[in-house]
Amino acid sequence: MVPTGILSPVPSCEVGGILTCIALLTQWVYNDFGGEIIMDVKELRMQLNETQNEFSARYNIPVRTIQNWENGVRTPPEYVTALLKQNVEKDLANRMAISVPSYDPSKKELPLIEQYSSTMAWLQAVRDCLGENIVFALDEALMCEGSYLGRIDQWVVWVYGDASVSDYNGVMRIGTAIAPQNVHTNKFGLSYTCFNRTLIDAMTNENILDMQGITEALSYYYETHNQSFDGLFIPPEYQAQFDQLAEEAINYYSY
Repeated sequence: MVPTGILSPVPSCEVGGILTCIALLTQWVYNDFGGEIIMDVKELRMQLNETQNEFSARYNIPVRTIQNWENGVRTPPEYVTALLKQNVEKDLANRMAISVPSYDPSKKELPLIEQYSSTMAWLQAVRDCLGENIVFALDEALMCEGSYLGRIDQWVVWVYGDASVSDYNGVMRIGTAIAPQNVHTNKFGLSYTCFNRTLIDAMTNENILDMQGITEALSYYYETHNQSFDGLFIPPEYQAQFDQLAEEAINYYSY
């Protein structure tokens, strides 16, 4: 379908940083008034789970400007919102946690896996602490689907959830929400990312993630799919990384 709209010149002084760079490179930005609803700035910021200061630093937009946009004092030009949306989507797709959280004595404690007779019982206890709406990710997602048993010293818990989950030690929040098609629920009522999403999240966070779990799970996938990786979708930017991981998975049980 050919969209309807108008071409508008981009005033380079509106926004700094990456948005201005894009504007200056293109000189003209297409404004779509053909019916697509563009999320407001606060919704975009909340997708990244960032404060106004963090969002300001990421895109080099003055904090006061963001506050004015979110409070309705001023309305950002549509081309700015569109460019923000594109860059937020890109950052969400490629986001990486910076570091594993260190212990904070002021935070609440999650149950320890060693206190439970089964992985599922421990995950249920963790879910009861963090809330019904969390979605387990990475190692915990693999445990939910039964392709990885975890470790006795498991401390970090990877989830998608709201800001309240950060009140607990050891919680690594990847994002606030995840598309329903990427979420499965097991017979214990635990929600977790599907294997393809878990795999991509693992490659995204490889710099701080112990890859034993995903390697073991990928090896299991290979053996249970007639020694192939059919059915997995790997984004082009992760293909080289996946090829190396796949080789390790194929040889995992021969080491």
